[in-house]
Amino acid sequence: MRIARLVVAGLALVLLTATPAAATPDPTIPGAIARTQSGGELRASKAISSTDAYTRHRITYRSNDLTISGIMNRPKGEGPFPVVVLAHGYIDPDVYWSGQGFRREQDWLARNGYVALHVDYRNHAGSDNDPDGDLDMRIGYAEDVINAGLAVRNSRIPYLDRDRVAVLGRSMGGNVVYQALAIAPGVFDAAITYASVSSNVADNFNRWQRQRYDIAARILKTYGEPKANPELWQRMSARTYFDRITEPILAFHGTADATCDIRWARETQAALERAGVDARLVEYDGADHYFDGPWYDSIRQVDRFLAKHLD
Repeated sequence: MRIARLVVAGLALVLLTATPAAATPDPTIPGAIARTQSGGELRASKAISSTDAYTRHRITYRSNDLTISGIMNRPKGEGPFPVVVLAHGYIDPDVYWSGQGFRREQDWLARNGYVALHVDYRNHAGSDNDPDGDLDMRIGYAEDVINAGLAVRNSRIPYLDRDRVAVLGRSMGGNVVYQALAIAPGVFDAAITYASVSSNVADNFNRWQRQRYDIAARILKTYGEPKANPELWQRMSARTYFDRITEPILAFHGTADATCDIRWARETQAALERAGVDARLVEYDGADHYFDGPWYDSIRQVDRFLAKHLD
């Protein structure tokens, strides 16, 4: 009888409601705020490679109910070293390998006294699978980044400085960072973004996911068109909740970025300023999405920014 009642209740739910919660966990910023984030159990392997300045380790940690994998570059020496959590840009999970992306940043950070902790995200490399990953509008990735920060804060690994933790996101990972800051202010001490996608979820959907017809069909069936259901789409957007952010932010963007329009960066900066966030946007005239020219100048600014806010 219990099973029968559950089946009947389930059928009634499907028939009577068309809300996103019926099909997938709440993908909104308020939904994530309401969930308890419980990052912990950070574990690092023995060194898998070594340079003159640092050793490289595989890591895992818990992100709520999931185990997330990643790569960590640890400076040589006793420490404790401040930590920078890295949120990478979009790479097809089918071809992604652990630690892919941030090649320059991973090396620079570790050579300059920072532990670089690169998050693989759910559904990537050795991380656990989340079947709702295509429907959660990257909220799951943001939770994995938040929980990486919490895992560092809760860790007893002696070479990690639990009191000095920053986050750096690139491209898709830039908005993952904005989502993380809006969901869980105070987990990080400072944040940096490079060539970020929009902080408005509808912009990103229209630019990329709408072109992937199988994914777009599922998203539109679940949430409706952005113009038809604007309140829900705003609740899924980090920009709507910028007034929750407490961390200083340094953002970089190229004016010739053909992947992520400079307009998005300017709109995000304006929204951060309206919300009273300590944020600065650095524009590089003529720079593309990959910062091939101005990267060395930008990383010097990162150095000063981290020195100031992780002192």
